[in-house]
Amino acid sequence: MSSCRKILTVFGTRPEAIKLFPLVHALAEDSRFDSRVCISAQHREMLDQVLEIAGVVPDHDLDLMSPGQTLDALTARALVEIGKVLDSEEPDWVVVQGDTTTVMAGAIAAYYRKIPVCHVEAGLRSGHIYHPWPEEVNRRVVGTFAALHCAPTETARDALLKENIDPASVHVTGNTVIDALHWVTQRVAQEPAMASGLSGLERRFAGRKIIGMTSHRRENFGDGMQNIAKAVRAIATRDDVAVIFPVHLNPNVRAVMNEQLADLDNVALIEPLDYPHFARLLDISHLMLTDSGGVQEEAPALGKPVLVMRETTERPEGVTAGTARLVGTDPETIVRETERLLDDEAAYSAMAQAHNPFGDGRSAQRIADLLATT
Repeated sequence: MSSCRKILTVFGTRPEAIKLFPLVHALAEDSRFDSRVCISAQHREMLDQVLEIAGVVPDHDLDLMSPGQTLDALTARALVEIGKVLDSEEPDWVVVQGDTTTVMAGAIAAYYRKIPVCHVEAGLRSGHIYHPWPEEVNRRVVGTFAALHCAPTETARDALLKENIDPASVHVTGNTVIDALHWVTQRVAQEPAMASGLSGLERRFAGRKIIGMTSHRRENFGDGMQNIAKAVRAIATRDDVAVIFPVHLNPNVRAVMNEQLADLDNVALIEPLDYPHFARLLDISHLMLTDSGGVQEEAPALGKPVLVMRETTERPEGVTAGTARLVGTDPETIVRETERLLDDEAAYSAMAQAHNPFGDGRSAQRIADLLATT
């Protein structure tokens, strides 16, 4: 290895971009590294928004998605195309983050070339291979051979050690999503116009408690989505609440929510938000209803309770700390737990004021230092 290490950071989705741009910034500003970026564009529009806001220009844009593409086809294309990039760049390290198909394919392509892999946000485990699906197995695959495991929490570190991962390769760094949230909230404070697109809804729903919502998990497609919509419809019968729901582009989500919720005056079904607007939604919400992983980490940083519409979570730290609660997709449970937070000030305060276990905003620099010295 040369004194200046070449790092290829590989990602493909909006959440990966959010969690990796602080590290990309840190690497680009550090003379110890020659930093390159490869995107699969597993999410196209939503990914591009983050790249533009964060000022990240990819060196390689593979643009892998096609309509109706299966997981098999996406995995095969990603493996081959990322492999070509690795052959041309010959990096000293490949950095991947989280649990997407891009992560697994990128890591395997690096492994085939004996290039060490740094796994950011390593060690998250739900304990169930189909929840979340296919993300749980994607993470486990990378965990078997990564050379550097950047665990966001002690819980994640312990999960890796239980799988007999070399303790010397596992480091608790915190989660870079907190770095990203701090960065974007500072930007919005300096440039309010970056997140002014929600001002109309803020005026429309003035005086109501806003419930921010996201839902997109594959394991909730079908009955799960129907049940979530049914719960939101019941919650919306209250005249003291409003729901702001950026609806995922996937038709398995969009068709259900449009059919079930579009006629409700106090439910705003809106297009997916760019990152500054999403940070603004977190800020103005009283609580978050979500099946997302990242929201479980982000919302507590702003003091917002999270109700997780999943049966399991690979982020149990939030549940243990009291910042998040698992409610599954049973409509009665979702409604009951939401109303408890709306009506019981003590229950709300207990979650809103709980310590966020996911990071302090300095994770990217810790990871950069590890890449320079490992």
